[in-house]
Formats: sequence, structure tokens, C-alpha cells
Amino acid sequence: MKEKSNLFRRLFILVSLLIPAVVVILLVAPKRASGEVPPWIYSLPFYNAVINTLTSILLILGVYFVKNAKVQYHKMTMVGAFVLGCIFLVFYVIYHSNAPSTKFGAEGTIRFVYFFFLISHVLLAFLVVPLVLSALYFAVSSKIDKHRKIVKYTFPVWLYVSITGVIVYLMISPYYPY
Repeated sequence: MKEKSNLFRRLFILVSLLIPAVVVILLVAPKRASGEVPPWIYSLPFYNAVINTLTSILLILGVYFVKNAKVQYHKMTMVGAFVLGCIFLVFYVIYHSNAPSTKFGAEGTIRFVYFFFLISHVLLAFLVVPLVLSALYFAVSSKIDKHRKIVKYTFPVWLYVSITGVIVYLMISPYYPY
């Protein structure tokens, strides 16, 4: 059992380091010209905003269910949130490996608001991966005390990342080139 635990821990650490590394590489790697990008790629940010919205709803429902002793519903909503997070990452990688970056075009105070949300979103998105993986591991390995301790941090960070993902999308979407 100890061996299995160490394997999962190493896997979670690897994934927690790999995801931010891939994101950084995607953001600095050269992209295709916008005319060469398949048109369906440009729909992915919208779908990711929908995924983030649904994730936020599932996270809130998950807390509601666990606080009302509906553990099975809690498990279902958390698995749903995790699956949506995985789909989000796939869409994010596909989009950012193909589409050129979009610049935020507004000026004045709203520009500072946008960058506040964007920067805090990105930094906390890097942090949320190991938190979610740890919470999931503790839950499936029946280490409920550890699970409870870590979700005190995981839930607000994950919810913030999900909500600010939608806010960032809504603020940048008028500047997309399509």
C-alpha cells in the first residue's frame, strides 16, 4: 500500500509540474497565422468558458451536498468537476497550440482590472492542479481527514479559478480576431 501511495504521489507531482510547463511552452511557442487555423479552433475559448461555468456550479453543489450528508451526490459532482477540468485542459492545449494570442484592447482602469483577473487566474490555476489531485487522492484512498483539510484550500482556489476564467473570457472575447 505504501508503494502504491508513493507511486500516486510521484505521478501527482509530475502532472502538477508538467501542466504549467506545457502552458508556458504553449504561450511562448510560435503559432500558425490566423488564416491557417481551422475555424473550429476559435470556438474552444467559448466552450472553455461554458466548462468553467459548469465547474463552478458543480463545485458549489458539491459543497452543498457534503454539508447536507449527501456524500454520494458530493462524489458525483466532484468527479464531474474533475472530468470537466480535464476536458478544459485538452481544449486549452488545442487552442493555444494553434491560435495566435489575442491582445486585450481596452484602455484605462478596465485594463488593470483585466490584468488583475488574468494574472491571479493564471497563478492560482497553477496552484489548483496539485491541490485538486491531492484532494482526489485523499478521497479515493479513504483518507477523509486529510481530504477535509486540503479541500479547505482547494475549494476556494478552484472556485476562484473557474469563475475568473469566465470573467477573463468575457473581457477578452470582444478582441478575438474572428
